[in-house]
Amino acid sequence: MSIRLDNVSYTYMKKTPYERTAIKEVTLTIEKGEYVAVIGHTGSGKSTMMQHLNGLLNPDQGKVFVDDVDINGKGTEAKKSRNRVGMVFQYPEHQIFAETIFEDVAFGPRNKGLSEEEVEKQVRAALSFVGLDYDTFANRSPFQLSGGQMRRVAIAGVIAMDPDYLILDEPSAGLDPRSRDSIFREINELYQAKKMAVILVTHSMEEAAQYAKRLLVMAKGKIVIDGDSAEVFQNHREALKEVGVDVPQAIKLADILRERGLDISNDVLKTEDLVRQIKLAKGWL
Repeated sequence: MSIRLDNVSYTYMKKTPYERTAIKEVTLTIEKGEYVAVIGHTGSGKSTMMQHLNGLLNPDQGKVFVDDVDINGKGTEAKKSRNRVGMVFQYPEHQIFAETIFEDVAFGPRNKGLSEEEVEKQVRAALSFVGLDYDTFANRSPFQLSGGQMRRVAIAGVIAMDPDYLILDEPSAGLDPRSRDSIFREINELYQAKKMAVILVTHSMEEAAQYAKRLLVMAKGKIVIDGDSAEVFQNHREALKEVGVDVPQAIKLADILRERGLDISNDVLKTEDLVRQIKLAKGWL
């Protein structure tokens, strides 16, 4: 089971003075069960590529397949395939529209034709996954919630669709550190429980290093690097710099400490890796 892009290109505002090609001849396969981070500077094509994965945009060239079904085709199979891909936009609270949290989260399952009993079951499970008690929140207005809670409701609305592939476009944007950590903890628990694919678009190298096993680096509408996150960050620094992408702070600090004589391993990637290496070098472990 996979999402597959086959030679996909897309141009905005074709045949106008503002014509701009956003992605060019992208070929990519993401298997169910992968956790992938997509990074690149603003305008590199990340969000445009993501919007092709569930049919929000139709390619000018090439095809997009979900579980070997062309999602831009006609008929029920194409629709079912599109429904297997859930997307949480940047600032997902802007996706909220219903008068109650229940109605907002229930919109997707109802659209799939589920019975009311099944809809309630999906809503209960989705709210539980994002840490919102059903009895407390179901009948409340989502617009009375905090920013972090609204984001949880938006994520619950996507989770309630029971997707096999979950796309997250900057899910931590605008959140304080506590809310950010909470959101990612819930996403990680969902990933582990459902064995879905998670595709994380982020400007944070720390998030990419912390959560994703595979890293896609985009520049000028193309995927220029595709590989294991640790290997990419450690061995492709010059290539990353050329396309305007940095490495995680833990790697930078490890370099500085190594230059100053501290015995720090070369495979540091995450903050907890660095903390452990410092403790080992100091003889505290």
